[in-house]
Amino acid sequence: MKFQNKEHIFFDLDHTLWDFDKNSALTFEKIFALNDLKIDLNAFLEVYVPINFNYWKLYREDKVDKKNLKFARLNDTFKALGIDVSAGVVHKLSDDYITYLSTFNHLFDGTIELLEYLQAKYKLHIITNGFKEAQQAKLNQSNIDHYFLTVTNSEMVGVKKPNPKIFHHALHMANATLANSLMIGDNLEADILGALNIGMDAICFNYHKEVLAPNIIGIDHLLELKNHI
Repeated sequence: MKFQNKEHIFFDLDHTLWDFDKNSALTFEKIFALNDLKIDLNAFLEVYVPINFNYWKLYREDKVDKKNLKFARLNDTFKALGIDVSAGVVHKLSDDYITYLSTFNHLFDGTIELLEYLQAKYKLHIITNGFKEAQQAKLNQSNIDHYFLTVTNSEMVGVKKPNPKIFHHALHMANATLANSLMIGDNLEADILGALNIGMDAICFNYHKEVLAPNIIGIDHLLELKNHI
C-alpha cells in the first residue's frame, strides 16, 4: 500500500530507530562491571527482558510510576535469579543504567539512510514514552536529533501512548493533521493501535515478529518504508 498526501511522519524511538536491546545489554555489561557484580549477562537478560516489558505495560497504563518501575524491574529480576542484591545497590544500578544507556548508540540498519531520504520530502517528528532525560540524550548522542522538528515525550504531556492525548499533542506541536500524518513504531498497542484508533495511519516496524492483523501494515526492515510512502 502506498500512502498519498502525507507531509508529517512521526516515529517512535526505542525498538524503532534506536536499537534498544543491543544498547541496553551493553549498558548492563558496563554497570555490572562498575559495581563489581559478577553476573552472567545472558542469564540476567533472559529474565529481565520480559519483566521490563511487563513493567512498561504497567507504566503505560499508569499502574506503576517511573520511580518504582526503575527499581522494581531490577529487583524482581535479581529475586527471580536468586541473586542477593541490597536495595541500595539496586537503586544505584537503576540510576547508573539511565546514566550510561545513552553512551551506547547503535541504530537499526538503514536508519540514517532512511532519515536522509525522508527528510528531503517530509517533516519528521518523534513521539516517545521513554524517560525524557534518557530519550533526548539518545537522540543527541546517536546524532539523529537534527532530523526531527519536534519531540513529544509522555512526561511533558502527562500521559503515554496509546492515550489519544499524546498523539493530539504531537500533532498540535507539529502543526499537522490526522490526514497528512503517518505513525511508525514497533509496539502494536502503544504505537500502531494508538494511532489507528484516532484515525491516524500507521506502519508497524515488526521488530518483535508478531502476527499482524490484516488491517495492519508491517515491515521487517526500515528501508521497506520507501515502498509505502
